[in-house]
Amino acid sequence: MKNNQQDHNNKKKIDRRDLLKGMATVPVLGALAYGVWRKNKLDHYRNHQLRQELNMSSVMPAEAKKVWDGEPLRLGIIGYGIRGKQLLKGAGFAMPSLLQNWKEQAEQNSDDKRYAEFKEQDDLNVVVNGVCDLFSVRVDEAAEAASNIHREGTDGSYGPQPRKYKNYQDLLQAPDIDAVIIASPDHWHARIAIDAARAGKHVYVEKGLARHVEEVFAIRQAIRETGVVFQLGHQGRQTDSYLKAAEAIEKGLVGDINLIEVCTNRNSPNGAWVYPIDQRGTRETIDWKMFEEPCEEKHPFSPERFFRWRCWWDYGTGLSGDLLTHEYDAINQIVKMGIPASAVSSGGVYFYEKPEHFVDEVREVPDVWNTVMEYPDRNFSLLYSATLANNRDRGKVIMGHDGHMELGNNLSIFACQESTRYKDKIERGLIDPATPIYSYIPGRKDVDAVATATEQYFAGRGLLYTYRGGRRMDTTHLHIAEWIQAIRENRQPSCDIDQAFEEGITAAMATISYRENRKVFWDRDKEEIS
Repeated sequence: MKNNQQDHNNKKKIDRRDLLKGMATVPVLGALAYGVWRKNKLDHYRNHQLRQELNMSSVMPAEAKKVWDGEPLRLGIIGYGIRGKQLLKGAGFAMPSLLQNWKEQAEQNSDDKRYAEFKEQDDLNVVVNGVCDLFSVRVDEAAEAASNIHREGTDGSYGPQPRKYKNYQDLLQAPDIDAVIIASPDHWHARIAIDAARAGKHVYVEKGLARHVEEVFAIRQAIRETGVVFQLGHQGRQTDSYLKAAEAIEKGLVGDINLIEVCTNRNSPNGAWVYPIDQRGTRETIDWKMFEEPCEEKHPFSPERFFRWRCWWDYGTGLSGDLLTHEYDAINQIVKMGIPASAVSSGGVYFYEKPEHFVDEVREVPDVWNTVMEYPDRNFSLLYSATLANNRDRGKVIMGHDGHMELGNNLSIFACQESTRYKDKIERGLIDPATPIYSYIPGRKDVDAVATATEQYFAGRGLLYTYRGGRRMDTTHLHIAEWIQAIRENRQPSCDIDQAFEEGITAAMATISYRENRKVFWDRDKEEIS
């Protein structure tokens, strides 16, 4: 009995002690609960206030699979190098060996979606009736890809092969071709595009548009006079973060723009156009005379020049016509600034020079480049800088009085501490300038460990794939599809000849400035460069 009473007394002491300890924590827990409640309330109020202020949605509508009815559009492709392969794949045709490799990689790695995504690509209802390249090996490869109508690997069944052409003029005269994809080296772009338009063929041409200012004017004239449907090869026109950025600029979220910075950073031989030399390229398999036909100065046969043509002014448009134009077109579609009033460029060959990287030739085109473009009528400058020997990610930044925008495959907008528009909300603690007031992150869930370094570079800049309603899609496919749809509807697509003209003149100004070591000006009324 005594032991039971003692246990009872001990239990009462323990209960009382626990109760007192529990009561002592009530104010603390209450304060914490109140703090959490108050923070949630503030966050809800802040988000509500910002949603009203910004009036921006956070999603893009889903891209429904299209059905392309009627007779197939009949395509020809001129040039089947690195970009030509990507463009034909965007139209729905890839080499069986490539797809077989993707299938096998997917079996080993469930995160490798390349084959599945290619198979899910919309069927554009097109056929390829003609292929042309100055390297006979590529002609055979293009024909093999074009016959892969079921999008299968090496164990699949194929359709008939298209006709192979040695001369693009013969392809343009073919009555069974409605439109052409031009992926030749830059020094052929203008002539082929003009001849294609005169032959009544619709034109998709890769950038850079042209090497000379006169060619830019001539292309515009040919497209306007013939009325063919024209698309310049800037697949960034399909990038959803760019579309959201344009909406944000239109709504004035960063205020009056004063400075834009864009860049290119790459650090590999491929990124600097020092491509591998295909040992199958010989005097017998390459039509060297035709390759150099547009050149003012002729050169002896050189596999280096043929496979690495971007490294010489005779064939390429340099950093300004190639990589600068990616950044220019992205910004131009967002802020619609057009041709600058002036441009000045500088740079040099500072890393990829003979004899370390070239055997028989000396590279001419710089691997470091800077261009400053002035837009006094818009009260801002655009700065472009590039290095092909360092891959630090700098992205695109659009700066305005009220905030700035950081842009790539994602989009983030920050308020400026000294903003006029957001001053009241900053002072009330509703906006933290260190935290984005708006973010757009596409539907990508996993880090892409499959892509190569070059692919990751393009992907990070919104140039490899984009998302529509959570569905990852190839931007090149979307850009080709837009062009084809425009042909069927007899209208011009997003990167039409007017957009191409603005870019072509701008790139030419940047190149002239560098090569002539002077500041270059554009007279908008006279349409003249001085």
